[in-house]
Amino acid sequence: MLDQSVVEEQPSVGQLDRLRAYWVRRDTIVWNIHALPNARYELHYSLDGSLELTAKGIQHGQVLPLERHLQGLDADLVAAFPHLQGLPVFRLAAEHHGLVTKILRGQVAVQAYHSDDQSLIDATALQIPGVLDDLYHYTGELGVSFDAQKQPILRLWAPTARNVELLLYADSTKTTEPQRQPMQFDERSGVWSIVGEPSWEDLFYRYEIDVFVPSTGQFERNSVTDPYSLSLSTNSQHSQIVDLQSQRLKPKGWSKIAKPSLAKPTDIVLYELHVRDFSITDHSVPAELRGTYKAFTQLESNGMQHLQRLAKAGLSHVHLLPVFDIATIEEHRPDRKRIDFEYLASLPADSPEQQAYLFPIRDRDGFNWGYDPRHYTTPEGSYSTDPDGSTRILEFREMVQALNQLGLRVVMDVVYNHTHSSGQASCAVLDRVVPGYYHRLDADGNVCNSTCCANTASEHHMMEKLMLDSLRTWAVEYKIDGFRFDLMGHHLKRNMLAIREMLDGLTLAEHGVDGKAIYLYGEGWNFGEVADGARGENATQHALAGTGIGTFSDRLRDAARGGGPFVGFQVQGFATGLLDRPNHFEQRALVERNYQVAVISDVVRLSLAGNLADYPILSCEGQQTLGGHLYVNGKPAAYGLRPDDHIAYVSAHDNETLFDGVQVKAPIETPMAERVRMHNLALSLVALAQGIPFFHAGDELLRSKSMDRNSYNSSDWFNRIDWTGQQNTWGSGLPPSADNHEHWSTVAPLLADPALKPTPEDMAFSYAHFQTMLQIRRSSELFRLSSAELIKQKLWFLNTGPEQVVGLVVMVLDDEVGKPSDSPFCRIVVAFNGSHQPLSYSDASFGHYDLQLHPLLVNGYDPVLEQASFDRSHGSISVPGFSCVVWVEQR
Repeated sequence: MLDQSVVEEQPSVGQLDRLRAYWVRRDTIVWNIHALPNARYELHYSLDGSLELTAKGIQHGQVLPLERHLQGLDADLVAAFPHLQGLPVFRLAAEHHGLVTKILRGQVAVQAYHSDDQSLIDATALQIPGVLDDLYHYTGELGVSFDAQKQPILRLWAPTARNVELLLYADSTKTTEPQRQPMQFDERSGVWSIVGEPSWEDLFYRYEIDVFVPSTGQFERNSVTDPYSLSLSTNSQHSQIVDLQSQRLKPKGWSKIAKPSLAKPTDIVLYELHVRDFSITDHSVPAELRGTYKAFTQLESNGMQHLQRLAKAGLSHVHLLPVFDIATIEEHRPDRKRIDFEYLASLPADSPEQQAYLFPIRDRDGFNWGYDPRHYTTPEGSYSTDPDGSTRILEFREMVQALNQLGLRVVMDVVYNHTHSSGQASCAVLDRVVPGYYHRLDADGNVCNSTCCANTASEHHMMEKLMLDSLRTWAVEYKIDGFRFDLMGHHLKRNMLAIREMLDGLTLAEHGVDGKAIYLYGEGWNFGEVADGARGENATQHALAGTGIGTFSDRLRDAARGGGPFVGFQVQGFATGLLDRPNHFEQRALVERNYQVAVISDVVRLSLAGNLADYPILSCEGQQTLGGHLYVNGKPAAYGLRPDDHIAYVSAHDNETLFDGVQVKAPIETPMAERVRMHNLALSLVALAQGIPFFHAGDELLRSKSMDRNSYNSSDWFNRIDWTGQQNTWGSGLPPSADNHEHWSTVAPLLADPALKPTPEDMAFSYAHFQTMLQIRRSSELFRLSSAELIKQKLWFLNTGPEQVVGLVVMVLDDEVGKPSDSPFCRIVVAFNGSHQPLSYSDASFGHYDLQLHPLLVNGYDPVLEQASFDRSHGSISVPGFSCVVWVEQR
């Protein structure tokens, strides 16, 4: 019987539609082939794309010999291509290096055959990003720029193209035949360029590129927009020649815009908001401006008044979900499908009809989160009152200006880790300009899609350059104050450090921007083809520790809520009743739950201490250790080295909202008042944690998405927010089936229960709590310590170790040690109670404290806090159930 494992190990005999070899430097090719001693190796190329693989090997074209290089890859190439280490290496003779630039503008393949009988061993096409980076390390301008004579210069990096023409549309309707303008190629840089006339400003254009496309096996004539587009026509069909320095594209006072003060990163408080969500159902905004950038200029609207109140309380930054050009939103308003809100509102709270009605029109209703990049450096047109051209530029700037005037800085959510499309797809841009370069490829040459889209390859020089150039434009030309990187772990650490260095070089004097005040953060998850440094050290939580580039910490999120995004739908946590409000899903005995709460309380403590890996802690098991050495659920309980490494959060656009999480985790009999307290307790943990707190817009109003865990394309219905606090969206019907059907049987009875529908009073209570927590954070520098040293010096925990009162986390902030801060308080004690019952704790040190309830809590929003007590004579505190209490000692 034939051994199947042996068969599977044999190389296939040639496939030119696969890219199993890697041209990594002009003289070096790596090939995952079983190298034989009597084999010969060749490089084949054809400038007309005529290579053909037959039983006798590759036919047509030209042939160059390759020599096996037994020493393998050198250190530089191993660093650049760690996933290729150990594979057979082949060299191209020096006398042929001068041909390489010409070869790369055609079809190329390698072949191996037996030297004795000439029989074919294998043949494959090549992945060429490495050799392109070796030959064309271009650092100059790309896209549209203007010279001193106001002449536009258009540049396109397309080193593998054999011809490029500019298609210029003199008619703004873009329906007439374009003017064809030949572009000049620079052999050294790989750049095609043309100098135009001043009259070209505002005209639309495309490039027509004649290039070999490995996925089709032939030359294609691609008509494509500019990857460096600064402005676009409706639905991104044409790029537009614009000068971002033009005064008509700048709102009045733009050049003198005053940024809200920001002394240090740990003063930041982030608020994640979607442009369309902000105003699409806000009837205080004129109908024609709802869902647009212009809505932010309506300073008296409900939404802007809401943001103003939050800014006064302590909010510092509005984080906008993607606002670059998005591939999946219909920009032409008349072509969108309107939603009948009255009909949807008439359906039962647990009905499947809402999502069924919305499903057929989900791609034409104007809503999408926007994680579908088409052009990285153009504002999205669907958020403009006129998507056909440069109006979007002016209106985007007006939005930034309006938010700044409100006292809020602006963060952009950027998605350089993938594009919406690749290959020859109609929405693809990068891959139709330089096929096979900008995207990360697997061992067969297929585009990797571990991010659910076409992954980009920021390890390649020109992809990193695109990121840098794009971010510089947003920072300088749009005065963006921070960038949140989607799936940042799919970039390399060196990419992020290069971005940080570039931004740090921007100055007010030269660029009108203080680049050092621009904050960077993102998702440091470690998965996919880049996991564990497979393509170079990737930008994960642990890799970025100590850089001041923040990463979202799942530690506090999972400890507070319970479970995680992909497991434990009804698993409870510190703030959702695990200790003594177990739900029907929780079957563990009280002693086991107590132990689990003690474990996650250690995680909560470390998160409050800035998620510092070297923060000392006495664990619930009595072990004196450091946060990075305490393992919970198989990973360190803390990983940061600086507080500004730490993004503390319990809710974001992904997964169920915080309130929805509480709804499904709390026992069914839990009254609404207690559910709201659970929700508020979780927000308190974020608000008073060291590092940088992050909140999802609407959480302060008990925001619900009717249990939708992935509302990226779920329409305005499931994503709407009422800034007046009168209408809660809980009970808007069963969430969309695709991502939520498995939980319908669990959530349907919850949605149908009228007792679980929050009232305006419930929403107002949560809103007051949120504002108060922001005010308390702002009230003292002790909540915003700027270094790990200060945190370790001034912050510690009582009630730790094996004998702790389980469910009670007690944090002390003491300004009497070390250099005093500007805090009005010399000492602060904060207690978080994860029980539904009051909890008390005694400590001898309390006898030396002169604590009073924080002034913001005295006669404040929450009458329950009147039950909180500090008894100096007995050295004890008492904390009401599901509450956060803050005591202070005045100087």
